[in-house]
Amino acid sequence: MTDTADQKPDTTPSAHPPDSSRTGPASAPRCLVFGASGYIGSHLVPRLLDEGSAVRASSRNAAALKARGWEGVDCVAADALAPASLARALDGIEIAYYLVHSMAAGKDFGRLDLEAAANFAAAAERAGVERIVYLGGLVPDAAESEHIVSRRDTGDILRRGRVPVTELRAGIIVGPGSAAFEVMRDLVYHLPVMITPRWVQSKSPPLALDNLLMYLVRLPQIKASRGRIFDAGGPETLTYRQMMRILAEVGGRRPPLIIPVPMLTPTLSAYWLRFITAVPTNIARALIGGLKHDFSADDAELKRLVPQQLLGFREAVEAVFAAERESAPIVARWIEGAFAVRQQRIDYAYYAKRAGGRAETSAPPSAVWELVSSIGGNEGWYSMNGLWKLRDLMDRLAGGPGGQHGRRHPTDLRVGDRIGSWSVIGLEPERRLSLAFGMRAPGAGMLEFDLEPRADGGTKLSITAYWHPAGVWGLAYWYGFQPVHRFIFSGTAREICRRAEARSPR
Repeated sequence: MTDTADQKPDTTPSAHPPDSSRTGPASAPRCLVFGASGYIGSHLVPRLLDEGSAVRASSRNAAALKARGWEGVDCVAADALAPASLARALDGIEIAYYLVHSMAAGKDFGRLDLEAAANFAAAAERAGVERIVYLGGLVPDAAESEHIVSRRDTGDILRRGRVPVTELRAGIIVGPGSAAFEVMRDLVYHLPVMITPRWVQSKSPPLALDNLLMYLVRLPQIKASRGRIFDAGGPETLTYRQMMRILAEVGGRRPPLIIPVPMLTPTLSAYWLRFITAVPTNIARALIGGLKHDFSADDAELKRLVPQQLLGFREAVEAVFAAERESAPIVARWIEGAFAVRQQRIDYAYYAKRAGGRAETSAPPSAVWELVSSIGGNEGWYSMNGLWKLRDLMDRLAGGPGGQHGRRHPTDLRVGDRIGSWSVIGLEPERRLSLAFGMRAPGAGMLEFDLEPRADGGTKLSITAYWHPAGVWGLAYWYGFQPVHRFIFSGTAREICRRAEARSPR
């Protein structure tokens, strides 16, 4: 399952319904955010903490949640497609937020969504959960795309259980990391001219992330929301063409020339989209499939129950860019969309392209770390050093630093050191080394070495390159080097493991 970015301060008015209709902060519930590593979940967790709720966060990878540094949050591993993992996540929970989907799985994701929802509903019932809050999507008349139908049917499956469900149906969410928003950002910054399908004239009521979070936090506190479905939309309905024009203007770019072509369907456009946007291909393709519809939100009742100031699209985009510029903490490892990783550039893609290699050895993590922390020294990069030197030469010819910096020390390593053209931004001995890319190129990148201990005392080593492209040249750079990356990183991981094993006592 795929889980559906830093918290922005809530500056919107928060008038609430009368106390008789809500629980109030004195009785803040124990909440589970199921899918907390995803886009909405990673923003919802800190908002619930601000409300005084006791929060448990779950995803398939608990380590990724713990790396976010959420104080007081119980982080657990759980997967709705693995029913046995759900009992621990739901134990003692009153309000369970269901924020996962399977679009990243590609083919047959609709069936997986329904299976996961059935497993979760049954587990929530056994655990005595009082309310499930499900974030779905707006459903237009005659909906037929798998993405829209799956989101609708997931809600139906959750409601078949005995736990009351409050479903919030939203369209495009305007926030850093929102897949639909990032597709538009990539199109605006990557293409001066767009030949598009007629879907650019389709309409939708985009909703600001802060407004969505307010709805998600407040609805479970309102008794009248129990067992109901609510549409959520922003204050205006715009075409995708209008949204992209506004996005370009706010970002200080000339709006792209958009040429609609009737014969270019959403299905056909989904095939070339993977070359233009860094948004994961399966997710972007699923979203594009539903863009031929006009979306509307019948949100009068929702606005009555949870009154707040709704941001228009331009205001919401301005808030996104302001939040990115103002909240760029120093990072010690790669985190999807982190502004520091993207070199504080709003025109660098939020989602990263990635390539890597992995290997395993019977040698302990200490032996593998000894080699990883010495990389770029006397032994070079251990594998295919000629290719590394050629890349350094290409960078120097382009006016970059190349590999002229060398290393401060052949074996000792600390944050801030240079390894050739790379900078050490984070290290956890015997666990992880994070390097920031320093060559001249259209985009921002990182290289990480991850060591995972095996039960038998051995080590799993993964080397992953992340690339946030800037414009069409950033994408061309990535695709040009991608085959070489896979070859180099796989070879490097194998050679490090081989040498660590040779050094280790038998």
